[in-house]
Amino acid sequence: MSAPPLFLGLDLAGTGTHPASWRRADSRAEDVFGAAYWTEAVTRAERLGVDAVFLPDSFGLQPGGAEVTRGRLDAVAIAARVAPLTRRIGLVPQVPVTHTEPFHVSKAIAALDFASLGRAGWEVEVSGTAVEAKAFGRKDVQPVDSLWGEAEEAVEVVTRLWDSWEDDAEIRDVPTGRFIDRDRLHYIDFHGEHFSVKGPSITPRSPQGQPIVTVRADDPAATEVAARRADLIRVSAPDLAGAGDRRTALRAAIATAGRDPDSVRVLLDLPVHLADSADRAHAEVAELDRWAGAESTAGIQHVGTAADLTELLAEIAGSGGADGVVLRPLAVYATLAALPERPARTGPPGTFRDQLALPRPASRYARGAAL
Repeated sequence: MSAPPLFLGLDLAGTGTHPASWRRADSRAEDVFGAAYWTEAVTRAERLGVDAVFLPDSFGLQPGGAEVTRGRLDAVAIAARVAPLTRRIGLVPQVPVTHTEPFHVSKAIAALDFASLGRAGWEVEVSGTAVEAKAFGRKDVQPVDSLWGEAEEAVEVVTRLWDSWEDDAEIRDVPTGRFIDRDRLHYIDFHGEHFSVKGPSITPRSPQGQPIVTVRADDPAATEVAARRADLIRVSAPDLAGAGDRRTALRAAIATAGRDPDSVRVLLDLPVHLADSADRAHAEVAELDRWAGAESTAGIQHVGTAADLTELLAEIAGSGGADGVVLRPLAVYATLAALPERPARTGPPGTFRDQLALPRPASRYARGAAL
């Protein structure tokens, strides 16, 4: 299976990943709880040739610099709102699983896959703070290993539910009045440490069969789950050499887990801030840092011009250090205003899996399928 060209994603974290981004005059912070902010950001990203947008979410407030905290909208709801306005761009909302039932996750992401005609993904997230636990009141804070153990079970349940309808389960036989062939609808009968789910789903199998599962490999526990479960793995690195080392290690872990490393894409997170000159870009980031009372994230990043970013992306593509990049704008609309347009993809729009050159999996419950 040949790999596609360098994948380019865009992380739309509110007004930006920098906690003081909302203070910029061009932040549109006053619009961030309205539909237009998100529809304009995602449709502009699609016109610029971005392959997918990643929509962060959590059950906690976002830091806003100094003593400021900010709220957020539901990431799946944002993705559903922009889906009918776009044609090619992948839509990957985060859905935390620590306090969310996997049945609801499976239904929400499958519905998004239908709404987007097969362009949905799901970024798995966990909730590790006391504030988030108290918001639900059902259980205490868990250690990291337990959080990701539960998350892995959630992924297993969700993907089984996606498979619980075979592709041809809907027969819509008017003469006999049979809408579903019940022989092609399956109980998943999952029993684990954290979940016990009989199933089946109430949502038919979606266009991709299984929407794209993404995990950010931020710590050892998340990395283990990513190697066993993810289609896309997001990583950070101090430099390009470090990114290459991480990709090599992940591919080895994927193979050890009994999976084909070529069936998984490794994406490098790249914090970015663009301006018409490098000096101005650095001055603007320094101003954000002063407002926030802290310095920006260390590690590989790009603060400079759009032309220099294009060169860096070409260098990453040639290095083999990643299968793609996820730009993480310190200030979203500043980046969208300066981001260069990429060559348009040719051919009719396909699914997210098509874009990633990943096959559509068969239902594990279909006749003759390998369980």
